Amino acid sequence: MSARSKAGLSMIGLCLAVFVSACSSASTGAAKDGGAGKEGTAAPKTEIPADPYFGKYDPPIEITTVKMIDSTIKYPQGDSIDNNVWTRSLLDKLGIKVKNDWVVDRGQGEQKMNVSIASGNLPQFIPVNAKQLQQLHEAGRLMDLTEVYNKHAAPLTKEVMNQDGTTALASATFGGKLMAIPSTGSSMDGAPLIWIRQDWLDKLKLPAPKTMEDVKAISTAFTTKDPDGNGKNDTIGLLLFKDLYGAFADLKGFFNGYQAYPRLWIKDASGKLAYGSIQPEMKAALASLQDMYKKGEIDKEFGVKDAAKAAELAISNRAGLIYGTMSNPIGYFADNVANNKDAQWVPYPIVSSSGKPVNPQVGFSTSTYYAVLKGTKHPEALLKAINLFVENGWGKGAVENYAEHFNKDGINRHPYMPFVAWPARKNLEIHLHVVKALESKDKSALNPEEVTVYDRIVNWESGKGASSDWARERIYGKNGAFSIINQYVNNKMLTQSEFFAAPTESMVAKESTLNKMELEVFTKIILGDSIDSFDKYVDDWKKLGGDQITQEVNKWHQTK
Repeated sequence: MSARSKAGLSMIGLCLAVFVSACSSASTGAAKDGGAGKEGTAAPKTEIPADPYFGKYDPPIEITTVKMIDSTIKYPQGDSIDNNVWTRSLLDKLGIKVKNDWVVDRGQGEQKMNVSIASGNLPQFIPVNAKQLQQLHEAGRLMDLTEVYNKHAAPLTKEVMNQDGTTALASATFGGKLMAIPSTGSSMDGAPLIWIRQDWLDKLKLPAPKTMEDVKAISTAFTTKDPDGNGKNDTIGLLLFKDLYGAFADLKGFFNGYQAYPRLWIKDASGKLAYGSIQPEMKAALASLQDMYKKGEIDKEFGVKDAAKAAELAISNRAGLIYGTMSNPIGYFADNVANNKDAQWVPYPIVSSSGKPVNPQVGFSTSTYYAVLKGTKHPEALLKAINLFVENGWGKGAVENYAEHFNKDGINRHPYMPFVAWPARKNLEIHLHVVKALESKDKSALNPEEVTVYDRIVNWESGKGASSDWARERIYGKNGAFSIINQYVNNKMLTQSEFFAAPTESMVAKESTLNKMELEVFTKIILGDSIDSFDKYVDDWKKLGGDQITQEVNKWHQTK
């Protein structure tokens, strides 16, 4: 996932307009929605239906877009990207016929879109990244969607657009005008947690961590006191891997404990934006990691191991302390539990070194936007399509429509939909609803995805489940990962980057080099280089483009 980094959702109690058909008979022909510089066909004129959210066009309209989709996606027999449950629902419910100008593998999508932008051969509804959105806006190619959004985004859609805060819509706003609709995701899903082998804590009679000193004490004990009981000196304290940052064994939560925020733009004392990785707090955190490495608490070979190789230490009962995210139980931890049913991985909130409140950092969850070519006749069709996606997933129609449109017969169907918006609270709401159902032993109010999670947790708790069922319990159960994330959210603890625009000119040119330098310097410091080499890194970062990036970021901040 990019830095502007992508991830049953809630049955939010908002009153929505129900689907309204403007005509009981469906026309097989479609009046093509005229794009910029295009003349309409001779088909009957289509009026905007009275229902602003779900009104059906009659006769149907045809809209053009493009699709970037993983080549591994499966379809039910007879279906395709151009004919599937979502394209049929768009036509049947809304009178919208979707025509893809081109379809490519997701990995080729950015390059293909860049070619389309350069040639000027664009569809009416355009999926773009932040940089492409900025380019098209500056070229004057896009329609202002402010009023279209205000009028045609259903109440639940507006709720979804703001569940992760106001930054998603703000990132698509230029000069007070909303120039695209963000394909929203969830930043809270990536919130850092501390995962600890509770069975090891209990055996060594160690308390749950409340401070960074507690974390370091646990690391020392796990290294020196034979927590696995095999009589060998073969365990480590804190698990790291060569990239330092990443969903599994991600050090950002460790740094946050020292009020340090790597690769995040934060406000300094003057109110200006500053780059987190060069702040003095990072130096203290790196010194702590260096000390742990010298004591043998960190794998000597972490600097050459990818996440999968590093995870072997957890799978084989040699590591029991990891900073990660809610997704850690899936895969690596589940493999450990499959081999050792006594392994008890428990999530804890990250803690502070100073007694000051700790603020877990999360990424920006929107990486795709839907823009509309200037001159498109029915721009509101975009909002209606997103309304349908949200309604089928989390509105009044979810119980009836979720399985058919999202996951049926083991086939994920949501990737077929050309325009999507995911509630940020999706997985958090699964946790809250499933826990309530487990307590009452009544799953009747759950949506289909929540029912699946409920059944898997019950299966595990009955002693019949597989390690994959255990993973769902550790994520969604009463004391699972989302119980911690719920604390973060309720207490407004999560910290996002203050910069959420398209990459600046200097970022495009310099950021990858600066990030590589950061990783190399930080790794060498952990391995034993002088801690004062951090100061040289800061100077080099500034000279090699960091100062220019900072100026550009603050220029954006002053004018946003």
